[in-house]
Amino acid sequence: MASKKNKKENEIEENYVDFQVERNDDDKNDRKDKAPEDSAEEKKKTWKDFFINLQTISLTDKIFFIQNLRVMLKSGLSLSRSMKIIASQIPNKYFKDILECVSRDIEKGILFSESLKKYPRIFNDLFINMIGAGEISGDLEGVLEKLHVQMKRDHDLIAKVKGAMVYPLVVMVAMLGIGAAMIVFVVPKLVSIFEEFQADLPLPTRMLIKTSKFITYNGMFVIFLLIVSIAAFIKFARSRRGKKILHKFFLSAPILGRISKKINIARFCRTASSLLKTDIPIVKSLEITSSVVGNFYYQEALKKASQKIVKGMQINQILSESPKLFPLTVIQMIKVGEESGAIDSVLDEVAEFYEEDVNQVMETLPSVIEPILILILGLGVGAMAVAIIMPMYSLTQTF
Repeated sequence: MASKKNKKENEIEENYVDFQVERNDDDKNDRKDKAPEDSAEEKKKTWKDFFINLQTISLTDKIFFIQNLRVMLKSGLSLSRSMKIIASQIPNKYFKDILECVSRDIEKGILFSESLKKYPRIFNDLFINMIGAGEISGDLEGVLEKLHVQMKRDHDLIAKVKGAMVYPLVVMVAMLGIGAAMIVFVVPKLVSIFEEFQADLPLPTRMLIKTSKFITYNGMFVIFLLIVSIAAFIKFARSRRGKKILHKFFLSAPILGRISKKINIARFCRTASSLLKTDIPIVKSLEITSSVVGNFYYQEALKKASQKIVKGMQINQILSESPKLFPLTVIQMIKVGEESGAIDSVLDEVAEFYEEDVNQVMETLPSVIEPILILILGLGVGAMAVAIIMPMYSLTQTF
């Protein structure tokens, strides 16, 4: 029974390593030395299993996991037993199998945080380090509560941003759809009329007709070019140079810049506060926080801050070197927190202030963007309509 159990466990873990986890060099060597029968079993994986392994785990699933784990530990259940119960309630098969593997690791005597490190794409540094701090302090239940609050705040913030961006995206898609429909279906029918009467076409109409003919005759090429362009843009956006350019634009854009700064400050303060409350050293806290904030320039500023603190500088002094990223009010409040020895509480208050500010901005954003989008939509459709109507009007004047 024990050998079968171990064999199944190894199969599951190797399955997820191959598709989701980047192991260290020792893990790679272990996979090279695995038994022939394990390799044979891997070849029997079905396409269904392959697609299951490529699933992602939503933030909602992680919040459900943390919340239920805290409640079960509070009620007196053991950690491994709690993990098994939660795994049985998780609909995501990928997440379910990971939790079952972690539960078995715990039964073997492996630390909870150490087992989670096997899945770095699922559990980030913030998650793992807070769990580790809870294990060391013996207050895992309290740390789980702080982690739950942190993740819930992140979820609410992301949901607000996504919700505010739905309307603009719908309008933009509608605008592109209307334009494409006119170019592909309406313009070609009018071209034959214009050619029959040999009308003298104005420049806007000639440009529209040439565009329509190119798209109509080279439809597959246009689609291919569009896909390649999107793929190239995504690759560029993920590169270091791309992040520097795009994130600088996000910070400097009129409306988007203010929102981006507030979101990054809120995440910085919330994450750093949560880590400091679990007694993680300030240097380590800033290193972890730098990987959580989304903007490249905030990441670099926090990495430099973690390095300079080792030399004896205070956080407020370091952040004051980046006035475009951190407002004076934030720096002054952090200074007060450092002087009073309550930096974690101050960061918590700053995070709440900026999170509330972001919520208010996101609630009013659609009403601000709506007239701008309608104007752009009207100009685009109007320009096409004018290009079509002008020669038709000339034809009516001729007769």
